[in-house]
Amino acid sequence: QVQLVESGGGLVQAGGSLRLSCAASRIAFSIYGMSWYRQAPGKQRELVAVITSGGSTNYADSVKGRFTISRDNAKNTTYLQMNRVKPDDTAVYYCAARPGSSGIDIFWGQGTQVTVSS
Repeated sequence: QVQLVESGGGLVQAGGSLRLSCAASRIAFSIYGMSWYRQAPGKQRELVAVITSGGSTNYADSVKGRFTISRDNAKNTTYLQMNRVKPDDTAVYYCAARPGSSGIDIFWGQGTQVTVSS
């Protein structure tokens, strides 16, 4: 079945950087939009960034200008570059895949923890 595997999470100091990766397998990766979500303890899951199959991107206001989503279709991988991180960025980060322009994420990874210390 389709697998999405996140990596790159960890502990980082406020103001630092981290790059998350999401490797996809058993999926026609190039035709899927890819998303990053996050969920902090006691909070609802939040959509952080989206990249379409054509490479267009969109970001939550809370990360705009600090985070960058990208994709490498040759590697079936999507990335989330996180710069100038803040303690409020602490959460479990999940990647997800959505077919075409459906806007509905149907495949999900298991998540990777990001902790930002102040």
